[in-house]
Amino acid sequence: MALVPCQVLRVAILLSYCSVLCHYKAIDMPAHQTYGGSWKFLTFIDLVIQAVFFGICVLTDLSSLLTRGSENQEQERQLKKLISLRDWMLSVLAFPVGVFVVIMFWVLYIYDRELVYPKLLDNFIPAWLNHGMHTTVLPFILIEMRTSHHQYPSRSSGLAAVCTFAVGYILWVCWVHHVTGIWVYPFLEHIGSGAKMIFFGTATILMNLLYILGEVLNKYIWDTQKSMEEGTEKSKLE
Repeated sequence: MALVPCQVLRVAILLSYCSVLCHYKAIDMPAHQTYGGSWKFLTFIDLVIQAVFFGICVLTDLSSLLTRGSENQEQERQLKKLISLRDWMLSVLAFPVGVFVVIMFWVLYIYDRELVYPKLLDNFIPAWLNHGMHTTVLPFILIEMRTSHHQYPSRSSGLAAVCTFAVGYILWVCWVHHVTGIWVYPFLEHIGSGAKMIFFGTATILMNLLYILGEVLNKYIWDTQKSMEEGTEKSKLE
């Protein structure tokens, strides 16, 4: 896919996330006024991650266009740093956290929406905003994986970063409960301590598996693309 269309696409996705974040923050919900505010919800944290990630993608595209044909080595070094940051964010945060939010939300929603998204929230959050937070994240990140090749870190360091994020968020959720006496997610009120430990452990494992899935998917997409390009070149030579 050509560079300019990709740029336009990333700008559109970035603006979409900015719009969702602005509308979400403007909602006058009681949960937003309590300890931790919006930051106690993984959905909101993920929206910020996705917006920052696509902001870096747009900045990388702009830098690439501005430095094209330039022989300034310092500019080239800065561009490489941006690309490395972009790739790290996709592999460790944007893909595993984004896909985790989509999967967990809709699985729990289909099972019993009151456990994760009580019907009362329909009075505050319109359907389009709900999908902007919990649905479009997946196609947006898959589009990005398809339009640009991303260099994944070593699997050990990548998984370590994912585990750090997952454990950090779990500790944050437990701290919010310690301070307020209320669990961030309603379904946690209905299960025992052992079940909570199993759930948190399973969630961490799932996020690690999603990291590996992203790594494999990224390799498959670009190995396939490379094979197709080589096949096209071979046909032209014949």
